[in-house]
Amino acid sequence: MKIDFLTLFPEMFEGVIHSSILKKAQEKEAVSFQCVNFREYSTNKHSSVDDYPYGGGAGMVLAPQPIFDAVDTLVGQSDTKPRVILMCPQGERFTQRKAEELAKEEHLIFICGHYEGYDERIRENLVTDEISIGDYVLTGGELGSMVVADSVVRLLPGVLGNTTSKIEDSFSTGLLEHPHYTRPAEFRGYKVPDVLLSGNHAHIEEWRKKQSLKRTLERRKDLLESYPLTKQEEKWLAELGKNEKE
Repeated sequence: MKIDFLTLFPEMFEGVIHSSILKKAQEKEAVSFQCVNFREYSTNKHSSVDDYPYGGGAGMVLAPQPIFDAVDTLVGQSDTKPRVILMCPQGERFTQRKAEELAKEEHLIFICGHYEGYDERIRENLVTDEISIGDYVLTGGELGSMVVADSVVRLLPGVLGNTTSKIEDSFSTGLLEHPHYTRPAEFRGYKVPDVLLSGNHAHIEEWRKKQSLKRTLERRKDLLESYPLTKQEEKWLAELGKNEKE
């Protein structure tokens, strides 16, 4: 996969893309990153990328020309049709399902804006996706694009050492993930659940499924509305709900 970030602050990405899983993904040649300062594509003598909004109002608006030209150049260099993603608080809220969808692509271009907003012609004629990482406003789109890229890259084949990790992650199964424990079996008087020490894998798997349901019921009940429960899971959930009321 190839990922391009269009940004006015390419230095913001250095620590992120050269650390942890993103660094390892590049070493394994699963992904390549490029940070492009779209100010370099400005054609006016001051190299400005923003202007006052028509009709008046507070703030400055990113102009279409530098961004259109930058995207055109990147698309022209691509062997496939890239997804052009606009990081925007008005966009679709980012989910694990969206990460899984984007992980199937070969080329992603993120547009990271600043100032008051984008010229609407960018949104209407250039992008394929608008994404928001939450109902709040950041200074720019850089941090949001890093979040999305990290979530996507870890799903690429061969990136994670344990292939089951991404399958069992919270939201990947439709439920929140079960609790985890490691050594020692007792720490400051706090003990690991006996079932995890039993060696009975069937009982452990059942415990984990129940805990996943319990945690989802307690913290994100809304996820259960679209989760396809099995008959056994319905029974467990009924028991959990009864215990919750008691």
